[in-house]
Amino acid sequence: MSPPKWLPPLFPFKGNWPLYLSALYELFKADFIDEKPQFRGRRIGLKKHPVFDGKEATFWHLIQEGSVEEARVPDLKRCERIRWPRPMIENSADSSLKVWTNTRKGETRVLLWLEEEEYLVVLAERKGYLLLWTAYLVDKPHSQRKLLKEFEEWQKKEGIKS
Repeated sequence: MSPPKWLPPLFPFKGNWPLYLSALYELFKADFIDEKPQFRGRRIGLKKHPVFDGKEATFWHLIQEGSVEEARVPDLKRCERIRWPRPMIENSADSSLKVWTNTRKGETRVLLWLEEEEYLVVLAERKGYLLLWTAYLVDKPHSQRKLLKEFEEWQKKEGIKS
């Protein structure tokens, strides 16, 4: 199966990290700061703090991995997909996406999973808007099975037929 037409191509690293990081941020800024996308009529906000190197926390969560904030490291697979979160948010009704809600640490999250491309975008519910929380590649089979099971359980709970 080919990717949806609305999905931009990957943005690969070509050897100059400072230049690449700057270009990644410009793409992020164009998609989420200069122009604000919406998810089904709801505004998308960003986690601004902690700001590091003049860049918002959400940006770092889109391009880095790691559970300890101060020790996160760049993930080139995340970086290459920097242009994917916005079109996934804006095309959430597309049948190629699995979209559902879950609860993590007492917070309601909206998950947008482009299963064919193994990519997940996570939005966190806030009063009056959604926060772009993170996005990453889900390439481990056990993680994919877990997401699929969660999605199918959500469908049953909501009375949605697959």
